[in-house]
Amino acid sequence: MENLKEALNWRYATKSFDAKKKIAAKDFDELLESLRLAPSSFGLQPYKFVVVKDMKLREGIKNAAWGQSQVTDASNLIVLCARKDLPESYVNDFVAEVANTRGVSVESLKGLHDMLIGSVKSRTKEQLHEWNKRQVYIPLGFLLLSAASKKIDACPMEGFDPKKVDEVLNLTDTEYGAVAMCALGYRSKEDKYASAKKVRFAKEKLFDFR
Repeated sequence: MENLKEALNWRYATKSFDAKKKIAAKDFDELLESLRLAPSSFGLQPYKFVVVKDMKLREGIKNAAWGQSQVTDASNLIVLCARKDLPESYVNDFVAEVANTRGVSVESLKGLHDMLIGSVKSRTKEQLHEWNKRQVYIPLGFLLLSAASKKIDACPMEGFDPKKVDEVLNLTDTEYGAVAMCALGYRSKEDKYASAKKVRFAKEKLFDFR
C-alpha cells in the first residue's frame, strides 16, 4: 500500500486473528527492521524486543494477559521491553558504537559522551525507567505503520500483568522489563471489528493552530 492515509484507515487493533495464516519470513524481517531503525531519544535505544516463538511461552503470556486470544492466535508476538536503568557502561557502549559506525575515534566524541552522561545522571533510577518506557512506544508506532503498509494486521497490547510476563520470559532479574506487546498476523473473517468504522475525533478537536 503506497498511500499512507489508506494504510492508516485500513489498520485497526485486530481482536481476532486467523491462526492458520502466517507472516512470510521476509515480511517479518522487514517489520523487525522498522523496530531497529525507529528513532529514540539521543538514539540510545534503551529497550529490547523479545520475539516469542515458543507456544508454551505464549500460553504463559496469554494467562498473564487475561486470556486474550491474540497472544496465541496471531502469527507472531513481540514483547517490547524497556531498560530498568541506564548505567554509564551502556552509554559507553553506545558512544563506541557511534565511533565504529561513523569511523571516528571515541575520544573525538567526548562532548557527546559527557552530554549523555550528564543527562542520565540528572535522573533517578525510577525516572530513567519511566523515560525508557516512554521510548518503547516510538518503535511500536513505527511497527504498526510498517505492518499496515504491508497489509499485515497488528494489535498493540498493554492489557497484561508486566510482572507475570517478566516471569514467563525470565526477565525478572535482568536489566529489562515488559512494557507493551504487539500481536501480528492476519485478521480472522469472524472479527466483527474489521468492518467497523474507524472512530477518531475531527481535526478541529485535536489540533490547536496558533
